[in-house]
Amino acid sequence: MASSSSTTMTISPRKLHYDLYSFSYQEDSNTPLVINVLASLIERSMTRTKRIEKNYSSSVFSKAKNTNMFDSKEIPDMTIESYLERIFKYTRAGPSVYVVAYVYIDRFCHNNPGFWINVTNVHRLLITTIMVASKYVEDMNYRNSYFAKVGGLTTKELNELELEFLFMMGFKLHVNVSVFESYCCHLEREVSIGGGYHIERTLHCAEEIKTRHKKDRDYTQIGRVML
Repeated sequence: MASSSSTTMTISPRKLHYDLYSFSYQEDSNTPLVINVLASLIERSMTRTKRIEKNYSSSVFSKAKNTNMFDSKEIPDMTIESYLERIFKYTRAGPSVYVVAYVYIDRFCHNNPGFWINVTNVHRLLITTIMVASKYVEDMNYRNSYFAKVGGLTTKELNELELEFLFMMGFKLHVNVSVFESYCCHLEREVSIGGGYHIERTLHCAEEIKTRHKKDRDYTQIGRVML
């Protein structure tokens, strides 16, 4: 599936930084740059998983309890980037939501060392973490049933995934400003190392987002990281 028109652009740390802090929430907003960067980071993680699968025995991949529920019987015929763009198109979740979702994914993998991101679980993991992050960051949200439809799941499936995810995270969903900013800086470094490569990587930060975007309230309620 073809990527959005934004992929014809190149990303610089400054451009990513500006987008993360000054993203326009107008109805016709372009896809946030962080989506392209996050897609690249996830794909690289999946590539590492494939390499490890070739070099180590299957025992290395023994699943942590209940993480197998993220495995899908049918793998969506959609790239990670296209899937994230679809979620943005129908939910309009701002850049900060994807940053927090990335924080959650990192924590989840750290808490469950037997869990490896691959083609069978990545889509379910993404829609679950983005929905949970949206509830944490945004002032107003769609129902689980709507997120499920956007993500290609049944409401029952997404409800179960959310509940399991929360328990496996120990309900530790708080993301303070310093943590948020460190992940954003990590994404900026990814862009910098890539030499302004074509949109394929990113992350960023700020509790200041809301104050800086008061002028955009006429469009859509702005995302924020709560202290």
